[in-house]
Amino acid sequence: MDLKPLFVFPRWSNTVTLVVLLILAIFPVYAGALIAYGLDPVTLNVGYQPEQPVPYSHALHVGQLGLDCRYCHNTVEKADFAALPPTETCMNCHRAIWNKADQLQPVRDSFSTGMPVEWKQVTGMPDFVYFNHAAHVNSGISCVECHGQINQMERVYQAKPMNMAWCLQCHRNPDSRIRPRDQVTKLDWEPSADDASTVAAFASLPDAELHNRMTTAGVSASQGASKADLARTYVKHLTDTESLTAVKTELGRILRDQYHINPNTDCVTCHR
Repeated sequence: MDLKPLFVFPRWSNTVTLVVLLILAIFPVYAGALIAYGLDPVTLNVGYQPEQPVPYSHALHVGQLGLDCRYCHNTVEKADFAALPPTETCMNCHRAIWNKADQLQPVRDSFSTGMPVEWKQVTGMPDFVYFNHAAHVNSGISCVECHGQINQMERVYQAKPMNMAWCLQCHRNPDSRIRPRDQVTKLDWEPSADDASTVAAFASLPDAELHNRMTTAGVSASQGASKADLARTYVKHLTDTESLTAVKTELGRILRDQYHINPNTDCVTCHR
């Protein structure tokens, strides 16, 4: 009686098995390297500092001369984008100041020809991400939270990672980053008893709540003192005894209620 031949795998199955084993061995390494690369500051462009056609110094214009951010970026309070200034804005000053400087030749050429200065974008979001400058600025989020201390930069660089985890961190815990709206473009601002906006925020608390906060903190209230004076006394106590972050957080909680801030953390917040 003839025996049936045993089943034999085809020769190519040896190759397939080897390939599968190699993939299983290599994939974890590849996935780990991909994640590490994706989170690396170089990938996220932290520190990216392109050479601009004109050596514009924010340290000079903003830090020393006190130019308000909104003078050049005049759409931040009403649009989703922060507009670059037209050449006419530059020439408002530079018709008379440094009007012969070699560094400003591209500006003069732009003004005479009508062609824009070819500024290089430093900070950007992917096309699939929606970000609204006006929504943040009008909620008391300062330029420094995303762009760093621009007022100290001779040449602008990207200071923050701008990735999803970084954005969500702020949306989940925004209190320490919220400041009075009139202080948004004052990049060196800190809460203090001498700052009218900070005092006004605490003075806006109901009388009972302000007195309760002061009593809990062991701050005595002067007899017959005005609400503003009580708030100023309490703020001075906070700034003298608490860390800057703690004071900002307490102030931010008050402003968060006043400004009706309730940031979303779901996908449709940015991916629309």
